[in-house]
Amino acid sequence: MRFLCDEMLVRLARLLRAAGYDTYLAGGGESDHALLNVAREEGRILVTRDKRLAAAAPESVIVEGRGVEAEARSLSQGVVLDWNFAPFTRCVMDNARLRDATPEEIARMPGATAQMAGPFRACPACGRLYWPGSHVRRMGSRLDDLAGGAPLPPQA
Repeated sequence: MRFLCDEMLVRLARLLRAAGYDTYLAGGGESDHALLNVAREEGRILVTRDKRLAAAAPESVIVEGRGVEAEARSLSQGVVLDWNFAPFTRCVMDNARLRDATPEEIARMPGATAQMAGPFRACPACGRLYWPGSHVRRMGSRLDDLAGGAPLPPQA
């Protein structure tokens, strides 16, 4: 499954990327016409709050609720999702597939991070580095909670 989130669903798009889903995030001011074209041409499910826009898309899900927890649960009601599909394989910022980090990139990681067991990954598009620190543990727990339907802990 490939998704296209409108610009109001930034945190949901990043959560879908963390779960491993190819998720296009609409840029500010991108026209409805342009979004519909991307959805059609790339075979993406449009995820939006805009009922008029959703009605014009071949495949769409209207997301309700406020906050990423409510949005994720709403999306899960409209589409069968595996929130543990391919965790931490995409850059949450730009959607690129992550690759293994080079020894030089690992050496640039902060503090004692390079001494961790890994995996260490890098985004080939933006250069962002990823390692299994506390943020990944929190996100992994969040994805597990979504996969199991348990209530999510409050966000920090």
